Amino acid sequence: MTSSFVLPTVASCVDLVVHLAQDPEGRRRVQEIVAVPGRVEGDVLETAEVFGLRDGRLERSTGFPPHPERFRRIGVDLARLLDADQPVRGVA
Repeated sequence: MTSSFVLPTVASCVDLVVHLAQDPEGRRRVQEIVAVPGRVEGDVLETAEVFGLRDGRLERSTGFPPHPERFRRIGVDLARLLDADQPVRGVA
């Protein structure tokens, strides 16, 4: 299999990627969460930042996960979940 087959195939199956890094104390912390719309240009996979680390805090960015119907099927309202003005239980 070539990367021209594998990369778009995997990209179409992944909605979100959570990037973790170790802090100076050795604890893993979320650095960013990106959406994977599934578009590929050459060997470059398009992403859209959903949350990014700013001044030590994870903050909402402008990206939005693709395939909202996948989230709806499991009972997740993405618009409500990602609205910074709405408190959401279980999300820190």
